[in-house]
Amino acid sequence: MGSKTIVYKQKVKDNLKNSYKHLSRLNQAFTQLEKSYQFSIDKKSFANIVESVQDLAYSDQIIYRFSKLQDIMGAKLFNSLLLFQGENVNKPFLDILNQLEKMDIINVDKWFEIRDLRNEIAHDYEESDEISISILNMIYRLKDELENILNSIAILVEKEY
Repeated sequence: MGSKTIVYKQKVKDNLKNSYKHLSRLNQAFTQLEKSYQFSIDKKSFANIVESVQDLAYSDQIIYRFSKLQDIMGAKLFNSLLLFQGENVNKPFLDILNQLEKMDIINVDKWFEIRDLRNEIAHDYEESDEISISILNMIYRLKDELENILNSIAILVEKEY
């Protein structure tokens, strides 16, 4: 194994570690909210979350950790994985996603759904209760997809070398 491969493997591992940290904190926040609320949440549940400083902090943590997780995966983890695999990453992001789909790491359509949700958070999170409810429910639904992607990458990296 060449020194470049070792460096790239370490970058993937570091990016995975950071990604899992965000996923863990995201899941911890959901676990805390699930003690009082059943997901998918409705308007009444969301009103109760907003009334509780602690529950609101958990919901904000969910939004923050989801955004950070999506960012690190899209901006760092995917590139480091492809570099570790000996692939060129100097290409459009869609080509990178298609490469990952060929490796059975992601589903491109699901990734765009995750990315679109992340973009919606950046622009609309606190504009209305309906949008906030929708965002929290979608994160709840998509968090397993993110975990599956991370697990697939972790398995692939450990299988190599």
